[in-house]
Amino acid sequence: MKQFDVTGMMCAACSARVEKAVNEVPGVTSCSVNLLTNSMGVEGTATDEQIIQAVTDAGYGASPKQSESKSLASPADDEPLKDRETPVLVKRLIASIIFLLPLMIIAMASTGLSWEISAFIQLGLAAFVLIINRKFFINGFKGFIHLAPNMDSLVAMGSGVSFIYSTWIVISGDPQHLYFESAAMILTLITVGKMLEARSKGKTTNALKGLMKLAPKTAVIIAEDKEKTVPIEQVRPDDIFVVRPGENIPVDGIIIEGNATINEAALTGESIPIDKKEGDTVSAATTNTSSFIKCRATRVGQDTTLSQIIRMVSDASASKAPIAKIADKVSGVFVPTVIAISLVTLGIWLAVGAAAETAIMHAVAVLVISCPCALGLATPVAIMVGNGVGARNGILFKTAESLEQAGKTTIAVLDKTGTITTGTPAVTDIIPFDESDLLSLAYSVEIKSEHPLAKAIIHAAEEKGLEASPTSDFKILAGNGVQAKLEQATLYGGSLNFIKTKCTITPQAQLKYDELSAQGKTPLFFAKDGTLIGIIAVADQLKADSAQAVKELEKLGIKTVMLTGDNERTAKAIAAQAGIKQVIAGVLPDQKAQTISRLKEQGKVCMVGDGINDAPSLTIADTGIAIGAGSDIAIDSADIVLMKNSLLQLPALIRLSRATVRNIKQNLFWAFFYNVLCIPLAAGAFVPLLGWHLNPMFGAAAMSLSSFCVVMNALRLNAFKN
Repeated sequence: MKQFDVTGMMCAACSARVEKAVNEVPGVTSCSVNLLTNSMGVEGTATDEQIIQAVTDAGYGASPKQSESKSLASPADDEPLKDRETPVLVKRLIASIIFLLPLMIIAMASTGLSWEISAFIQLGLAAFVLIINRKFFINGFKGFIHLAPNMDSLVAMGSGVSFIYSTWIVISGDPQHLYFESAAMILTLITVGKMLEARSKGKTTNALKGLMKLAPKTAVIIAEDKEKTVPIEQVRPDDIFVVRPGENIPVDGIIIEGNATINEAALTGESIPIDKKEGDTVSAATTNTSSFIKCRATRVGQDTTLSQIIRMVSDASASKAPIAKIADKVSGVFVPTVIAISLVTLGIWLAVGAAAETAIMHAVAVLVISCPCALGLATPVAIMVGNGVGARNGILFKTAESLEQAGKTTIAVLDKTGTITTGTPAVTDIIPFDESDLLSLAYSVEIKSEHPLAKAIIHAAEEKGLEASPTSDFKILAGNGVQAKLEQATLYGGSLNFIKTKCTITPQAQLKYDELSAQGKTPLFFAKDGTLIGIIAVADQLKADSAQAVKELEKLGIKTVMLTGDNERTAKAIAAQAGIKQVIAGVLPDQKAQTISRLKEQGKVCMVGDGINDAPSLTIADTGIAIGAGSDIAIDSADIVLMKNSLLQLPALIRLSRATVRNIKQNLFWAFFYNVLCIPLAAGAFVPLLGWHLNPMFGAAAMSLSSFCVVMNALRLNAFKN
């Protein structure tokens, strides 16, 4: 997706106009404009020049987002997100107030001045306020010229009509009530609202700014056998860098010397530090909390884990959720409709014999109380905050659509190995049948094997501090087991069927085999010179929090299904431990995708997996979710990434999705309700029944507060708890 910065957009009508113009460019397949970040994402074959020209022809400015690559290459630089709007608005507001206060005093208080002198002073003071806020008029009339009126057009018309009408009264010399203070107050109040909105919008990008500030700006590399501090941009793959206790890891790498405890909370949200040894990977922006380590750089610049996270959060915030289409459809016709309502209001009041100033007051009130901004901000501010909250908790949404869709899930399909279980086999039972040290003998015969089950035995023996006895004539008997010579004896280790050919299996051993297999464990038999010496059971163990995650999913009304290529007996044993009632086992990778398709007929399906064989299933599911420790292919295929490698993040992301969509609906309701209620009030529809009139100044204040309220409501998502 190509990213562009767009300038000149003031409200939802502007973003709708830009989106429509770019979508009409030949070669563009999709275009998403974000009013909150003033950004645009475009997919298709159209050139940058064609896209920029379309935006320019629509009355706005556009340029390729050059800053993105820079910020991702050096995430410490958050300059692209710096709030430049608020300082400008503060200066405009202060200058406006300086001229507005004396204008209000002269217009409303008895000053002893003649009507003529008072009128000309008011005209002059109001003119200064209009000049200070001329941007409303410039942008507003540009909108008219390009047949795309926006919020500024409404403000410019409302304030301008009040000023022109009052100026005509002054020139005519007819001592009537003037509306200079209304013209100036409208602009000042709208500026107050825009300032509050800008400050609040700035807070919605705090999460992204925080991510960009995590990585160090420099790294200490080894060059010509000397340590050298260089800017982070100069680090290249295969460079050797060192990290001392208390320092941040500058780029992704592999430890080649030393052991350390690494705090990865910045990336995963996991507060417990992780012990790392030689050969383990480390990620940029994590912190070395214990001892000196030397590492080899593997991924730098835009390729680091941190940069990929920033890109995901940024892209998701720039994309558009399906629910936003409601506001988009309304925004495209909102401003022209409001202008038409204002003109109709003016005509009706004049037709019923009202004074010109009464008709103008209601027409102006309609213009200044209407708020397309609230509609335009309703979705993106909630999406931005929701993405930020997710990133802080190690939940990465790739698009706004995935953030919305996740909450609609009714069926959660879970891969077994690496998702529900740890993915690493471990020794669970040691059952000797004679006086020999079973684990030591098994260690001695398995130490030269690379099989995952053998590694589990080796790890268990090393944890107990055992030493392997020297063996000879080691052989791997593919699909069966291993054998080796220990002094004069021959040791065997392997499956039940293999050991049956080497010794007699007692009824007790057979019974134990059946019992362990029923528990989902893999029994390994060991024999010495034709005598069975014992069984060691190995199993892929359930993650500590998987059962709790399944319970939480059920509380959310989500049905859980285990989908695995493992045998049915093992799968059912693991499912029973996790509390999963439906198991689909013995499924090949291509069959997994077919199974997901069938389940989609029953409801909205999310698929959680971590392996390469899960990639097709992740793609075909309504929502594909990759466990963070999984393969790059699985992560690339997924819509959402769980960085903590914990299944407990699944119910958390479902709750976050639902909270975000609920917040969007609240914002849209407020924006629609506000306009549906206030426009008739401003037009004077309630005057015959209740005698309610609305002064344009109060209308301007209400309009300013509406957008502010929408943004502040979205910021409530920051209080979301896992």
